[in-house]
Amino acid sequence: MTATPLRVGLIGYGLAGSVFHAPLIAATEGLALDTVVTSNPERQEQARSEFPDVRTAATPEELFDRADRLDLVVIASPNKTHVPLATAALKAGLPVVVDKPVAGTAAEARDLAALAEERGLLLSVFQNRRWDNDFLTLRKLLQDGELGDAWRFESRFERWRPQPKGGWRESGDPAEIGGLLYDLGSHVVDQALVLFGPVTEVYAESVVRRPGAETDDDTFIALTHATGVRSHLYVSATAAQLGPRFRVLGSRAGYVKYGLDPQEAALREGDRPGTTPDWGTEDASLWGRIGSGESPLTGGGTAVPTLPGDYPAYYTAVARALTGAGPNPVTALEAAAALDVLEAARRSARDKVTVTL
Repeated sequence: MTATPLRVGLIGYGLAGSVFHAPLIAATEGLALDTVVTSNPERQEQARSEFPDVRTAATPEELFDRADRLDLVVIASPNKTHVPLATAALKAGLPVVVDKPVAGTAAEARDLAALAEERGLLLSVFQNRRWDNDFLTLRKLLQDGELGDAWRFESRFERWRPQPKGGWRESGDPAEIGGLLYDLGSHVVDQALVLFGPVTEVYAESVVRRPGAETDDDTFIALTHATGVRSHLYVSATAAQLGPRFRVLGSRAGYVKYGLDPQEAALREGDRPGTTPDWGTEDASLWGRIGSGESPLTGGGTAVPTLPGDYPAYYTAVARALTGAGPNPVTALEAAAALDVLEAARRSARDKVTVTL
């Protein structure tokens, strides 16, 4: 007999809620998208059109009033609302998934973690890019020793958006927790910590380049890990020519990979896991290359088949954690460690210093 699916309430139906969370929740065995919270009537209609069985609510309070009929709340609303909404959900007795960044400060993230532990509830952070195809491939190469001892990790998340789009993500108001450092920076820092462990020093340069932009749109972060690995991380909306997504140098070989994981583009186009053949796979022409003393741009080295990306694995792990069958896939304390680095990077860029952690 099939177990009753866990009922999920989703707060927010903008980019994060409609493109990432709702489709992944709906595609996960053991989870059911029960309610979408948005005050926007058009987004309410969009949710009902895309998921005919879903309820809609205009406010989070309406959701929390039905807490006894839900098993999980997912918070995909603007960054500044993450802490108050996660706090309210936990106090209502509900496990919580929060989109990144979980909070504006590491202290707030640790306070949320403490509240969740006190209540005996799951608190997980949506760091979906741990399941990018290139990241999964690189992690396996490192685990298998294909690169030898890792020396330097270069990671780029670059875009070419010469005109600001506006909205809270590009607001200069510190309360909005906008800017690329906390947006794309949350991803590249998290990936570096997963691969190479704790950080001892942080240096950063952060610039506002585009006319009319209010917050950082071109940021560089240099990390020294306790292991001795150096990570150089780039996030930019002003890259007219995109660099490699990853360039990793080790004592035995290097790995270079261009291009972005295809899952976000597929989700934006309306493709869905479980209904789209070969989900998360990419064409062989995009595979990264591994070698030594050779340029991958001229065909040097050996092509490495890219493992399929697997965003659905995150919510599968959440469902297992809620039923006691597995661990929390991304803890709030892991997110707090990344926020320690982001806060240090912001201070480094502002004061033009290297920050020791």
